[in-house]
Amino acid sequence: MSFVLSVLALLLHAALLIGVAPLAGGLVGIVRARLGGRAGAGLMQPWRDLARLLRKQPVVAEQASFVTSGAPVVVLAATMAAGLLVPSFALGMAGGSAADLLVVAGLLATARVGLALAAMDAGSGMGGLGASRTMLVGVLAEPGLLLVVLVFVGLAGSSDLEVSAGVLREGGGRSVSIGLAAAAMLPLALVANARMPVQDQAGGGEPAMAQAAMMLEYSGWHLAAIEFAGSVRLLIWIGLLGALFSPQLLAGAGSGPFVWVLAIIGWGLRVVVACVALGGFEMLVVRVRPARVPHFIGAALLLGVLAVIFLFVGAAGA
Repeated sequence: MSFVLSVLALLLHAALLIGVAPLAGGLVGIVRARLGGRAGAGLMQPWRDLARLLRKQPVVAEQASFVTSGAPVVVLAATMAAGLLVPSFALGMAGGSAADLLVVAGLLATARVGLALAAMDAGSGMGGLGASRTMLVGVLAEPGLLLVVLVFVGLAGSSDLEVSAGVLREGGGRSVSIGLAAAAMLPLALVANARMPVQDQAGGGEPAMAQAAMMLEYSGWHLAAIEFAGSVRLLIWIGLLGALFSPQLLAGAGSGPFVWVLAIIGWGLRVVVACVALGGFEMLVVRVRPARVPHFIGAALLLGVLAVIFLFVGAAGA
């Protein structure tokens, strides 16, 4: 792909990321509402909420430091940087050489840590509780993600996202290891996006309970930045799953605009299917108690271990 086309692909990818991210959250909300027997808000409601928040001045607690004011910028910047590295419809975008799986994981972890520090900075009990739970879940989930990265390093010889996708496009993956890695990535994606249905002591609960607790001190454009970053994070994980486990649906590095159109349609269909499945999962799957969440992550870790074992067993047999 020429330099001009690679830059155009990156700009188009950024426009899709910004425009579709709130709509994905709105689609998940619509599916949850319909399955719950309610009409629900419209597809554009997240955009209306963001516009309303952007018109308001943020209110910061008197005892809060610069961490509270700077965290929304850090969270949004780190999440957008990760989003620009993960391809949505085409390989070979400008900056694709920096699209390393470890870099993407590090940027997402930076956003999570920044929000957790801000939640504890204000000194509220709910914010500290949400931050501690979020960081604990993140610490438990990261080993599973590293095992998945190890699988792709073994298959492609690199943790570079585009190199791995290119090898898998050419049929260079072992089906058993790839299948187990995909099964491990799904629960990790749910946990990373705070979409695990958690049940509180009273029997209720929301998937993003801990995430919402960390945002209690925010308002105005601060809250808009954090909520928008959360919507982008959902598209990042959908893009990661698509690039790693169905790279044949991505346009190749040497493709042109006509192929991009087909790839963008395919990406849009993947986003719709993922959001509908996520909304159905949140409503139909039995909610788990917070103490059971580590067991759920442990299952993902076990699947990652099995993927690595099958990878090396297959390599030794070959």
